[in-house]
Amino acid sequence: MNAGARRALRVAVFQYQARDEQPKDRLNRLAAALKNLGRDAVDLVVCPELFLSGYNIGSRVADLAEPPDGPFGNGIAALAREYGTAILYGYPELDNGRRHNAAACFDSSGHLIANHRKLGLPNEYERSHFACGDGFTFCEIGGWKIGVLVCYDIEFPETVRACALGGAEIVVAPTALKAEWSFVARRMIPTRAFENGVFVVYANYAGQEGAFTYLGESCVIGPDGSDLARGGSGEEMLLATLDASLIAAARTKLPYLKDRAAILRV
Repeated sequence: MNAGARRALRVAVFQYQARDEQPKDRLNRLAAALKNLGRDAVDLVVCPELFLSGYNIGSRVADLAEPPDGPFGNGIAALAREYGTAILYGYPELDNGRRHNAAACFDSSGHLIANHRKLGLPNEYERSHFACGDGFTFCEIGGWKIGVLVCYDIEFPETVRACALGGAEIVVAPTALKAEWSFVARRMIPTRAFENGVFVVYANYAGQEGAFTYLGESCVIGPDGSDLARGGSGEEMLLATLDASLIAAARTKLPYLKDRAAILRV
């Protein structure tokens, strides 16, 4: 299907206000936000990194780890079916005794279509609780090819470029970005979109979690690096509509992907 014939993709980002809540309460809060949108209102909803458990919770993260078809995953699948939307969220994955900082995506029929394990673990907390992933992850929603990364993964030019070269038109990244790293959300994420001619959907927390103050400012960025939606500092559901023709326009104007081969020969 060419870009001109493909329908726009409606995306939402659930910028969750960090709380000391149990997984079932997080599901209920997401359900309330989806109810406000209504059934079939969007095609994809993205939640933050480790949404099941919270990020800055110490050793408790090990106790909350589960496989993608665990109770929380089943709850997400049920919400996806009920509201007619794919849902992508971060969670601590348990797999044969190993844990990963992962992101799973269930489609609107409640089927698991992607499970990405975070490639880069940036601090001792993550390295002590999780194993690194070892590959890139793609899925398809509404005819759009999507690359999935988690937080720190997207801060490397090579990872987003690998997604783009793999055919991704959208790169989605659940994150847990603290306020001190505002440069990432405000400058780096738009640059990743711009230099690859892709849409980027970046889903962060808001508020306080222990000693962490999250930035908020979740965003949906166009392939020209412009904001299509950007959150504030509190809980909210961001909405944006992605037009496939903008990818071709951006890549025609600045053909980085096409011209890279000539540059790399030097």
